[in-house]
Amino acid sequence: MDYSSIVVHAPGLDGSRRVTAGDERLGIAFHLADVVKILRRADVDLDEIEVEESDIIQWQGGGPDDWPGLRE
Repeated sequence: MDYSSIVVHAPGLDGSRRVTAGDERLGIAFHLADVVKILRRADVDLDEIEVEESDIIQWQGGGPDDWPGLRE
């Protein structure tokens, strides 16, 4: 997989965020833990990167702490 093409897209109306790698849709995340699970399923070596601060993950429409649909 081309790690340089991993994108966590801007939140949708429900707060979910698509996760893609190039043209491949990897999954839908509702919080940061979902992003981690999606990347593990895609065989991204999470021992080599820090999901929240990695240069190989592009966060669009907000960073890893921005989940507007999430209510505590």
